[in-house]
Amino acid sequence: MGLVVISTQMPNMASTVTNSDNFDVEDNFLDDIDDLDAAAPGALAPIVLTLEPSVCGERLDKVISKLVPQFSRSRMQLWIAAGFVKVDGVVAKARMTVYGDETVLVQPQAAPEDEAFKPEAMALDIVYEDAAIMVINKPAGLVVHPGAGNWSGTLLNGLLHHLPSIAGVPRAGIVHRLDKDTSGLMVVGKTLEAHTDLVRQLQARSVKREYLALVWGTPQLSGTIDNAMGRHPRDRIKMAVSENLSAKPAITHFVRVATGFLDGRPVSLMRCNLETGRTHQIRVHMLSQGFALVGDALYGKPHLMSFFPRQALQARRLGLIHPQSGQPCEWSVPLAADFAELIARAGIAEPEREAQ
Repeated sequence: MGLVVISTQMPNMASTVTNSDNFDVEDNFLDDIDDLDAAAPGALAPIVLTLEPSVCGERLDKVISKLVPQFSRSRMQLWIAAGFVKVDGVVAKARMTVYGDETVLVQPQAAPEDEAFKPEAMALDIVYEDAAIMVINKPAGLVVHPGAGNWSGTLLNGLLHHLPSIAGVPRAGIVHRLDKDTSGLMVVGKTLEAHTDLVRQLQARSVKREYLALVWGTPQLSGTIDNAMGRHPRDRIKMAVSENLSAKPAITHFVRVATGFLDGRPVSLMRCNLETGRTHQIRVHMLSQGFALVGDALYGKPHLMSFFPRQALQARRLGLIHPQSGQPCEWSVPLAADFAELIARAGIAEPEREAQ
């Protein structure tokens, strides 16, 4: 297939990453980064192509996606449908066949993800901040990192506005994440050195992460769930306990703190400590024992969703070695207001926090 390029102004290439909160990440960011397919357009200059007779009989979208490979075929199809591709001066039609010798004008359009890594003003609940790190109390409903369906309004966008220099740190300093609907503590590395150190601490499983979760039923008083996890074999949005060779180790220690009732159904407040941070680890591990989290739309029972609009899960305590001083540090926060009200309805008092 031949090509004569009349306009040589081509978009710049840029690499981005995504999580997509279609499946949110409970903790370890390193486990679940997916690379975006493609390029982020830069100047978005028009592209003019002259087709050769050798492409006769082929579909337009297939031809131009081969000739302009930095854009995916699906993106080309969207541009054709929206009228941003012309053939011999006429707006192209979907599934159009070309015969060769046509002149094609492509007007690239910025995709939502191309604008994802931009500063956005937002109120951040900063629990602690110094020159090296920032500890944030993330509210439920806030997505941590841009991804499919959430290309703006994320914590990353807020971090870029709060501290523009953090744009020079991988993923704006984010080293671990919480589900969109999980509240609680996260640490951010403000410098490359701090970010690297925090990543290593997570890899070494030395970061202390304690969660409170409200589950349906009455689990045993305490225990450890040591069950590897991987993608669910039939539902790719879900995770599951797995014996597949690709499954990753996952360890959760739990203690039953208190019990109560919601509409006559028993519930238990659990303290969960993570050694690993797999996608949906606490939710999947507790479910594997027969105790789904209250409000969990993905893993719970649909007829019980009216009790709470999100999974009842909060990262309540966080401990680590300060990357700069080398001193152990620990932070804790009260339960989010909606979570506190939920356990009060169940007749459970909020556990006291240890002095920091």
